[in-house]
This record gives sequence, C-alpha cells and structure tokens, in this order.
Amino acid sequence: MSMRDRILSALEALEPLHLDVLDESHMHSRGLETHYKAVIVSPVFAGLNAVKRHQKVYGTLGDLMGQFHALALHTYTPEEWAEQGRAPESPTCQGGSKRDH
Repeated sequence: MSMRDRILSALEALEPLHLDVLDESHMHSRGLETHYKAVIVSPVFAGLNAVKRHQKVYGTLGDLMGQFHALALHTYTPEEWAEQGRAPESPTCQGGSKRDH
C-alpha cells in the first residue's frame, strides 16, 4: 500500500464528507512519497480553530506522521467548504535548506 493510500485510510476515521490526499513529492527535492497535501472536509472540525484541527489530524495519523517529511493541511467544516469550494494551490518548492545558503 502506498503512503498516500495509508494516509487516506487513516483519515477516514474523521468521517470526511470530502477527502483528497495529493502526493506532491514531485514538487520537492527529497524524493518519492515525502510531501503530501490533504484536503479534509468534516463536521468534526466545527468549533475548532486551525491549530486544534491540525492536532486532530496529527492524532488520527499517529505513527504515520514520522514516515513522511511534510503534510500541508487544509481543513474545513462542510459550511466553510460550501463557501470556499476548493483548497489553495500549493507553492512551488524553492528547494534546499538553510545549510545550503
């Protein structure tokens, strides 16, 4: 099972109305299955600020969090999603690290 599929499977616990996990590793310099973007629409996010929503996602993923480098989270309630309708585009990676400069 791919890392993307494992992330999708774990996030089903949040009972999402919409769930998309994109493997964005090709946009970065760290190799395959390292960078992901998750768009999650769930009523469990109602009343939670962004930090609490992200903590809920991290807790749901558990040990999977240590098996990839980055996860961009876009978390919405159904009402927010109805207004916005899509997550923002991911920026292009600038590559490198502080040690490279």
